[in-house]
Amino acid sequence: MASQTSNGREITYIAAIAEGAQAILAEQDNAFIAGEDVAGAGGVFGSYRGLLDEFGPDRVVDTPISEEGIVGLGVGAAATGLRPIIDIMFMDFMGECMDEIANQMAKMRYMFGGSAKLPITVVTMSGAGLNMAAQHSQSLEVWICHLPGLKVVAPSTPHDAKGLLIAASRDDNPVFVVMNKLSLRNRGTVPEEPYEVPIGKANIVRPGDDLTIITYSRMVSEALTAAAALAEEGLEAEVIDLRSLQPMDTDTVIESVAKTHRAVVVHEAVRFAGLGGEIAAQIQELAFDDLDAPVARVGAPFSPVPFSAVLEQTYLPNADKIVAQARSLLGG
Repeated sequence: MASQTSNGREITYIAAIAEGAQAILAEQDNAFIAGEDVAGAGGVFGSYRGLLDEFGPDRVVDTPISEEGIVGLGVGAAATGLRPIIDIMFMDFMGECMDEIANQMAKMRYMFGGSAKLPITVVTMSGAGLNMAAQHSQSLEVWICHLPGLKVVAPSTPHDAKGLLIAASRDDNPVFVVMNKLSLRNRGTVPEEPYEVPIGKANIVRPGDDLTIITYSRMVSEALTAAAALAEEGLEAEVIDLRSLQPMDTDTVIESVAKTHRAVVVHEAVRFAGLGGEIAAQIQELAFDDLDAPVARVGAPFSPVPFSAVLEQTYLPNADKIVAQARSLLGG
């Protein structure tokens, strides 16, 4: 359901996904959606509800419970001229089809000298906080970011969920759109008409001069909460929502760090070998002389996601942990 605010029409993150998918199918006659329960139930989270009635079973396709088969369907269809949207309901299940992702989808265009286009969009859900335990709560985006030939985006808002999904569908390369489960009921302003959020361009969601917080997906809201708390202490943090993880908008990050001289990188994924390590390395390579302190990182501990609700909340990065790290950088 949409509601009107002083800033325009407001809908949920999950409704924005549905609108983006509807716009893609209406715009592209050779596009289709395939995945487990995408037709009958609109997907496990209801992301595609109503699309079967509008577009029919040839374009909204229920598949067997086989991630390997779903991704194989998408790769073959894309290579032969279609524009599939493939739904992998939980990012944790990427391991089931990693050979097809890493050795077929990522490499096919390169190995065929550019003659094969792979306009495939993979939509998946990541993140913890819903008490879904260790096999349904992971943030594994760094797996995909490590593979040349693939693009990866991670929207934090309903606006970006719709715009990045549409941008992915119009790209002639494989794009992974990593949605976040705990964000599905969040509301935000979203235009009714189709639009693109550019892949490869970050968004400065809060300006500041004392510290740069670089993050993406659900951690953007935690970073904004942290920035508001720091502002009460007279410290102004600039918050960058990367939005696009591969390719990454390094220029925006470096320009911000050159201004603020301090940086904290935040992600929900396990801190060790997470994307924060790559971002920190780029900052020290390109902005070392601008730094007044080491680049700090906030991420999950090196542990599976706990099933216990109390332990899960302890496990997750949050605004308080970001504030504590920021204070340490600022000498507080």
